[in-house]
Amino acid sequence: MKFEVVISAGEDGWYVVVCPSLPGCISQGKTVADALENIKEAIELYLEPEEDIRMVEGMQVLEVAV
Repeated sequence: MKFEVVISAGEDGWYVVVCPSLPGCISQGKTVADALENIKEAIELYLEPEEDIRMVEGMQVLEVAV
């Protein structure tokens, strides 16, 4: 899979990288290369299936197609 990311220099000298199509998926690195490696890991973790869903009475697990 490929995702577009946006990278910018932070005020502290580190590079901040965001994946706009995955809300809240953000990382940083001391160099551009570090930031890109870190966002790859963040994206992989973001996309991992949630296996520890704690079911509470009244909850349902459904699938939707998009």
